[in-house]
Amino acid sequence: MRALVLGSGGREHSLVWGLTRSASVDDVLCAPGNPGIEALAECIPVSLSDVEGMAAIADARDVDFVLVGPEQPLVDGVVDAVAARGRLAFGPTADAAQLEGSKRYMKDVLVAAGVPTAKHAAFGDADETAALAFLETLPGLYVVKTDGLAAGKGVIVTESIDEARDAVRAYLSGAAFGDAGRTLVIEEGMRGPELSLLVVCNGDPDAARPLAPAQDFKRIGDGDAGPNTGGMGAYSPVPVADDAAVERIMGRAIRPTLHELARRGIEYRGVLYAGLMFTSDGPKMVEYNVRFGDPECEVVVPRLTTDLGALCRAAAAGEKMPDITFTDDACVTVVLASEGYPAAPRTGDAIDGLDAAAEVDGAIVFHAGTRRDGDVIRTAGGRVLAVSATGPTLQTARTRAYDAVDRISWPGAQHRRDIAAAVAGEQ
Repeated sequence: MRALVLGSGGREHSLVWGLTRSASVDDVLCAPGNPGIEALAECIPVSLSDVEGMAAIADARDVDFVLVGPEQPLVDGVVDAVAARGRLAFGPTADAAQLEGSKRYMKDVLVAAGVPTAKHAAFGDADETAALAFLETLPGLYVVKTDGLAAGKGVIVTESIDEARDAVRAYLSGAAFGDAGRTLVIEEGMRGPELSLLVVCNGDPDAARPLAPAQDFKRIGDGDAGPNTGGMGAYSPVPVADDAAVERIMGRAIRPTLHELARRGIEYRGVLYAGLMFTSDGPKMVEYNVRFGDPECEVVVPRLTTDLGALCRAAAAGEKMPDITFTDDACVTVVLASEGYPAAPRTGDAIDGLDAAAEVDGAIVFHAGTRRDGDVIRTAGGRVLAVSATGPTLQTARTRAYDAVDRISWPGAQHRRDIAAAVAGEQ
């Protein structure tokens, strides 16, 4: 088979990496790709906002299936455009992608499906007074989210009602995130361990199959300090998410959600990413995303022993999927970010130590925000690299990941030092 991956980040690098190790896949293309991906696959220039251009590449290069990485092309309808040309695409249609494209819509689906979630309400830009009044009804941990896409950064979690009020005003006015925030969702904050569960779906709600659970770290600083980011690291497996816990989540959340979508006339194919929290009242849904998580993908794919290409193609076609199996090894990913991330990342710095990092046993360096400048690789985004490492235990995987991280440098580089520390017994 020939596969085309759409995207240019660390998630897409890990997906290309996984496809090149799939016996069912003979050739991998990526559009637009990045300097790390170009060592594994042919990279084809295209704008990720050019839906028809991406679909045309699939047609012109006679690909067997397209695997869509980022959320924006999914919301924009790239799967619909690929399907209109008679090609298979692994990902939800534009209608189904509203599960991530609109947090208000997602919450409506959760309520209709009876999925446990936080107390919440949605407000538009004419509802500032009502939104501020709703904050007063919450018990002291406030969550303010943009309704629309904000690259994983449109969320404020705070114990300060003044900070929450400021966020509401900035979002609804458009000052913070433009139109994405002019409708917002306010939630009661939940406490407890978080879990990311990626579920592969082929259109049959009862046939959905979970990948290995992962846990990510959203805030920029150690000890979960500072603002939310797109994700600063992850690990898998997750001790609190044993087989029984995963099955409870599938039964109480995932399948009911897929059945509710089907009731609305939506056949969901692709990955459904469930972000959950293990509260004192049991698991509750924080959010759904409609694509592989990033950096969760970078810890899940290296553990996968099932043929990734065969799995994605079968799901895209609505066919019976192969059994999903994983190695017993653990995986830890540490994200290296630019100075100033997430508010104002600096770019253009030369990166040193990439080859040395790749020499660490079990380590894989996934490029997330890089560009090539002749023989030099430079920073080109906020999250620059996702350094993953596998090992027989989480502690070993963590040690290897940080060994590789410590070999990489550029001016102002930043990363967390506590990824998986607690679960590895180092905190």
